[in-house]
Amino acid sequence: MGVDPVSAPPSALTAPPAARRGVVAHRIGRAVASTARLLAIFVPVFLLGTFLTYLLGHLSGRSPAYLQLGDAASPQAVAAIEHKWGLDRPFLVQYGDWLGSVLHGDLGTSWYNGLSVAHALGQRAAITLSAAGVALVLGIVFGFLLGALAAHFHTRWPDRAITTFTTVISVLPPFIVGIGLAAVFAVGLQILPAAGYVPIQAGLGPWLSHLILPAIALSFDTAADVARQLRNGLVSAYRGNYVTGAIVRGLGPRRIFFVHVLRNGIAPALAVLGLKFPNLLGGAVIIEAIFGLSGYGVYASQAAVRGDVPAVQGVLVVSVVLVVVFNLLVNIVLNRVTPDADRGV
Repeated sequence: MGVDPVSAPPSALTAPPAARRGVVAHRIGRAVASTARLLAIFVPVFLLGTFLTYLLGHLSGRSPAYLQLGDAASPQAVAAIEHKWGLDRPFLVQYGDWLGSVLHGDLGTSWYNGLSVAHALGQRAAITLSAAGVALVLGIVFGFLLGALAAHFHTRWPDRAITTFTTVISVLPPFIVGIGLAAVFAVGLQILPAAGYVPIQAGLGPWLSHLILPAIALSFDTAADVARQLRNGLVSAYRGNYVTGAIVRGLGPRRIFFVHVLRNGIAPALAVLGLKFPNLLGGAVIIEAIFGLSGYGVYASQAAVRGDVPAVQGVLVVSVVLVVVFNLLVNIVLNRVTPDADRGV
């Protein structure tokens, strides 16, 4: 691992090997310390999220006895079934056992059909994560392109046109966009399937053709916010004294953009991704219903209607884990890419 010749001071470039190793060790130590700070924040968030998840299920008052036996179940039968499921124990004891199982990958057993919640979610997670993942990629790609173009043409008509366009698409509800896309491309033009899901093992083309419409519907809000934040960040970075210094030193526009401007202006756009990922998972519930995708959004809504508390808790736990892990990755990237991100979380 070497020293960046652009960002490093001249003394670092001419330093002896021992000094360079010290710089590398310092950078590694800083990265480890930054990761430890992030974990110190996100572990309590995870624990609080799981506690609230279990507490909501406990406060719902739902019981497997009524789900299995109906409302006419006798008190004796209700007590027997709740004892079988361990629901007659103190709340904190129940939560501790449940959390221990969750940490071992066991999300409990469905009250409705007696099947493993983790297994059921594992079969459906690929569908939801595929749709949300493709939507995230589309949002990042088009958001960065639009944001960079708007910043490049700052105060000129392309900047105003892109700003207007992103404002319009940011307020369009995903289900309206999804219905419109299905009506045009699936029903009208008949060039894409209107519903269903094909695993990626069947081929990249069929897999993507079934996901592209729901992914586009989900990606509008992400692309709009990423574009706006990147545009503002780049415009602000171009006004920095380091850019003036780079121009004076004779560096080319491309080098100035990628080495100085982008690294200093990308932080707001990266930060907003951590806020948009939960929206993608939440929006997938409605989009899955429109496009006939049996993801865990549909599974969660069906479980909630039935009163299947372990299934709903399993979905919430998976969502908490995905959001926490994604935000952790975003913060790690921020600390690695942007020069000032490691000054605080």
